[in-house]
Amino acid sequence: MPLSAGPTAPGYGALLLRGLLAGLIAGLLAGVFAYTVGEPNVDAAIAIEEAAAGGDHHGDEAAVSRDGQRAGLFLATGLYGAAMGGLLATAYTLLRRRLRTPSDTRAALGLAGAALLGIVIVPFLKYPPNPPAVGDPATINQRTISYLALLVIGLVAVWAAVVAARTQQVEWRQAAGAAAAFLVVAGIGYALLPRIDEVGSDFPPSLLWNFRIASLGTQAVLWSVLGLAFAALLTARRPAAQPHREAVSS
Repeated sequence: MPLSAGPTAPGYGALLLRGLLAGLIAGLLAGVFAYTVGEPNVDAAIAIEEAAAGGDHHGDEAAVSRDGQRAGLFLATGLYGAAMGGLLATAYTLLRRRLRTPSDTRAALGLAGAALLGIVIVPFLKYPPNPPAVGDPATINQRTISYLALLVIGLVAVWAAVVAARTQQVEWRQAAGAAAAFLVVAGIGYALLPRIDEVGSDFPPSLLWNFRIASLGTQAVLWSVLGLAFAALLTARRPAAQPHREAVSS
């Protein structure tokens, strides 16, 4: 009898479910990191804000109490992670055939790493997040638009790096071309977008630094776990290869 065709590749729906599950896992773990490392910095920043206001006004003005915000942190990171997992699965579906690797694991990790670089690290270096006590509400629209513009530029920079690498045949030239293209595009974005610095000189530098590192760490945990979990689910979808033998008629 003929050899069996083997397991068929899953459709977009199956990949999307895997991405959502991987994203949910990544989001919850990122929430644990944010709660453990980031929340003490948020509390310290709120205490500074309340001291500057001359009393405890944060709890009166906030629509959600701090306890509610802490509980909602895991819901927020879980939903965000699931959304990013869906986007990763979509990108994998659209770009898998263009990725020059036979390994699903490398493809998944490569896409997650590109996302971390383009939509997290590039905007972070220009517009790092600030704790609650920092920022002028009047500039929130400008800050949001500038951040989103730089996010798009970060993705374009990653794309330019990939294109530049593929124009070269030698490995060191591929690396050099990718780095040059990425830095040129990101540098142009940094130069064109406005500088926004609303941190007062009286705000503790160590607290600001710790808050920003915790924010970056949360994103790093999310995308690292997302890439690993999605790769694991992609690998698990295929049963171990079994040798096929033709039936011999007696």
